[in-house]
Amino acid sequence: MAEDIQLPLDQPHLLHAPPALRALQAAGPIHRVRTPVGDPAWLVTSYEEIRRLFGSHDLGRAHPDPEHAARTGNSALFGGPLGDFETEVQDHARMRRLLQPHFSPKRMRELQPRVAALTASLLDDLARRDPPADLVDALALPLPVLVICELLGVPYADRARFRGWTQDVADVRDRVRSEHGLAALFDYGLYLVARKRADPHDDVISALCATHGVDDDEIARLAMALLFAGHESTVVSIGFGAAALLANDQWSVLLANPDLILDAVEEILRIENTGGGGIPRYARADTRIGDVTVRAGELILLDIGAANHDPTLFTEPDRFDPTLHGAPHLAFGHGARYCIGAPLARIELHAALSQLVPRFPAMALTAPLDHMQIHDNLLAGGLVELAVTW
Repeated sequence: MAEDIQLPLDQPHLLHAPPALRALQAAGPIHRVRTPVGDPAWLVTSYEEIRRLFGSHDLGRAHPDPEHAARTGNSALFGGPLGDFETEVQDHARMRRLLQPHFSPKRMRELQPRVAALTASLLDDLARRDPPADLVDALALPLPVLVICELLGVPYADRARFRGWTQDVADVRDRVRSEHGLAALFDYGLYLVARKRADPHDDVISALCATHGVDDDEIARLAMALLFAGHESTVVSIGFGAAALLANDQWSVLLANPDLILDAVEEILRIENTGGGGIPRYARADTRIGDVTVRAGELILLDIGAANHDPTLFTEPDRFDPTLHGAPHLAFGHGARYCIGAPLARIELHAALSQLVPRFPAMALTAPLDHMQIHDNLLAGGLVELAVTW
């Protein structure tokens, strides 16, 4: 098996899987690669294997020797192992127990009208502008930030500060910048915890402060993890989603068929990650994947983008079409590691599309997709700008 496949793979088209990934998928479910920082890893590209491995107890985010573990990048938080190898399973279960009530179906239903109102207000502001405008700046970025601020009880006025820190943390190239961002974000979390203990409100941080047996450091870590995860990926989804709809002549389809909005949300989540990377896991024990035995401690990349573009499950994997119904995507993972914030992301995407399309029926891109820039130094990626007119 080849030892010299270097990530990231070349991707000529923004919304299509890299051609080299297609060749890998045709050759088998698992491949020896080098991460962007040159470390050895296994890239899993099969939908069925990735779905299975999400539920495997033989994989985890922690490593028994983290200082010598293979890394995916230089982000201090996401580039290498996370957590305590001995207590990882229990720690993860505790985290989900603490956070799940705040993302319950009841809480999400209660939040929907507020998300809709915030979306309407942002689109009112956009309508008052003269085109063209940047849709990332007008909607994709501020909506998830506003929502997560309200949910956590974080002052929206601080958005420039914590947005800067979250981008620092996510830097996959500059380790020093990432470490400084992580320290600043944790200090900010402690500051918020102190404020909530003194003056609690109806928000997640206040609720965690009132939970028995949870200290300030743990609350700060949980809150800042939610602050990061609760807006970064949804910013990307809204931007890519609007771009994909406009570039693939689907805007008018949704305008004529608003019942397709829910399907469009799922199709955006499926297609936005085109593969060539992956969710990092470390083998906790020797693990069989396909015809390969992965040794304990080795790095495994679960390529969600490859899974969501797997031609054995999706007849035309690179075709963006909300009217098509394929296998359930793995954008939020699967099983015990399924993303706790998935319902919130869906609510925000639905609010954005269900209002944006009818409010701006003539919206169009000002430049083709291949002219658009991506944040290639940040973990979540995403469009730098989405220039539109109407």
